[in-house]
Amino acid sequence: MDAVGRARREALRMQAAAMFSDGIGVGEAARRLRVSVRPVYRWRSAFDRGGTAGLASRGPLGQRCRLGAMSQAKLASMLEEGPAAHGWDEDQCWTGARVATLIGRTFRVSYTPGAAAWLMRRLGFTPQQPVRRAVQRDEDAITAWKETMWPEIKSRRPRSGPGSASKTKPARI
Repeated sequence: MDAVGRARREALRMQAAAMFSDGIGVGEAARRLRVSVRPVYRWRSAFDRGGTAGLASRGPLGQRCRLGAMSQAKLASMLEEGPAAHGWDEDQCWTGARVATLIGRTFRVSYTPGAAAWLMRRLGFTPQQPVRRAVQRDEDAITAWKETMWPEIKSRRPRSGPGSASKTKPARI
């Protein structure tokens, strides 16, 4: 969540604190703030333990990004150049693993493929999964098979007739 969203939620919690100070119950506070009752109970508990300071925002959760703003800008420009410019010629897909490798080579910072994909999304890019196909794949042979053999195989159907799944009671003919 960005700083604007955190500030908006903190303002909502402070409104709830003012209501708690005025003696308004949890259900009424939830109705007035247009939120469900469950978070208001948590806010009430935090308010009882630490007052309005207990409802203050603690900042962004999770780990900080290990790349600074300048490094992120450089990474974004590298991603715009495309994978071929950085040694991946077989396809034009930025995957999480490739970006993690690129970050390690360029900035000497270790990222997991998932964290690299998250960072890509944060920079406005989307990670892709390359299509996995056999090296020996022959597209012409596959197309010919689909045109000649598949209609023949599809048209062969067993005759429908009486049958039974029971071993002890065979179907009557």
